[in-house]
Amino acid sequence: MTTAQHPSPAGRAGPGAPGTRGVPRIARRAAALLGACHPGPTVAVTALVAGVAVASGQTATGCLLVTAAVLAGQLSVGWSNDAIDAARDVAAGRRDKPVAGGAVTSAGVRAAALAALALCVPLSLAYGPLAGAVHLAGVGGAWAYNAGLKSTVLSPLPYAVGFASLPAFVALGLPGSPAPAWRVVCAAALLGVGAHLGNVVPDIEDDLAAGVRGVPQRLGQGAVRALLPVPLVAATVLLALGRPAWAAGPAVGAAVAAAAAGAAAGRRWPRLPFLTAVLVAAVDVALLLWQGAAVA
Repeated sequence: MTTAQHPSPAGRAGPGAPGTRGVPRIARRAAALLGACHPGPTVAVTALVAGVAVASGQTATGCLLVTAAVLAGQLSVGWSNDAIDAARDVAAGRRDKPVAGGAVTSAGVRAAALAALALCVPLSLAYGPLAGAVHLAGVGGAWAYNAGLKSTVLSPLPYAVGFASLPAFVALGLPGSPAPAWRVVCAAALLGVGAHLGNVVPDIEDDLAAGVRGVPQRLGQGAVRALLPVPLVAATVLLALGRPAWAAGPAVGAAVAAAAAGAAAGRRWPRLPFLTAVLVAAVDVALLLWQGAAVA
């Protein structure tokens, strides 16, 4: 599930902006469209799920299909976020956002989101009907978050469901459709909650001004930074249960260090907590690769 991470302010990148003269208009528009998909989270989630597929022993063809389906889903979620938030971003003066900065139209981003979603459906179902349905449920939850759930007390739920659906998607598409390991699914859900908390931290004040009152906004920045390590470390502990100390210890230690550092430094570098969530997720995928499976 792609998170609604906002890129760092970089000014308008539209026609005539410094550094764009001489660049074909179509190339500028394509670059702006890619920027509107939240490329960092999109690439990170897709790569991590590809790692889970490898860890599960999926074939090369299966891994490619998983990667393509997840990438299409993440692109659709990222683009839908910017399309839905276009008016709010313009009102907030978010010139760093491609749509609000005028580098691409909201209609163009909306069309891209729908096209990616249309591609995600057959790709997901081609991996297996049950697996595809699970993945599409996670993608649907992410769209629901963008459409309004982020402004409610249910804001963590789409993240938890969306992240949990990813290892389940991988497992259910394996030969025999084995049940996904409950620890892996629960760990993914916890990582989703951590990603939600870390992603929202930099924008809490702007969100409150715009009337967005999800769980992180209601808690406030200080409380969110203090709470952030809990789901991240818990996810790693779940995956480390029953593993040799020489493997589990370093993994949990790395998760604790990363989560604590992100929480402590988040006040000065507001975007660091989200990067912390990605780093802990990478540690967890590395643990899965060592375990060699994501199923029961």
